[in-house]
Amino acid sequence: MSARTSPTGRPITIRRAVARDAKRLTRLVRGSGAYAGKYAAAVAGYRVGPDYLEAHRVFVAVGADEQGGRVLGFYSLVLAPPELDLLFVADDAQGRGIGRLLVAHMRSEARAAGLDRVRVVSHLPAEGFYHRAGAVRVGTVRANPPAVPWDRPAFEFHVSPE
Repeated sequence: MSARTSPTGRPITIRRAVARDAKRLTRLVRGSGAYAGKYAAAVAGYRVGPDYLEAHRVFVAVGADEQGGRVLGFYSLVLAPPELDLLFVADDAQGRGIGRLLVAHMRSEARAAGLDRVRVVSHLPAEGFYHRAGAVRVGTVRANPPAVPWDRPAFEFHVSPE
């Protein structure tokens, strides 16, 4: 577990996700405002299960000042091939620096795993976030209907050695 402070000064703890987090993470994905409207079908049946949490490096950001230690966001780092598979911040927690904290933590985990870069295929509304968080655009992933009927930008985070 690592304790950090968001840019707004609120204490945030980042810890490894555990099986009991699975339902909360699934709700966070399915309830994301970034997937409203035409994007809703992409996450309608999505499930973050205990098996997924066990297979990947999934970390949650928990608000230490939140009642019950509410999960404010999470990410999933897949090691082979290196990819930021998921990164979500609760709609009402956006703008508090939690996404940037999660990216910084992900880079640290990637560095510890010996990775020099991590790919992310972005959801269109998140493209600006990844650019501001330091990812470099490396291409476009073409649509894959019916699951994903739109093209998506591909980025890479470069991971510097310590």
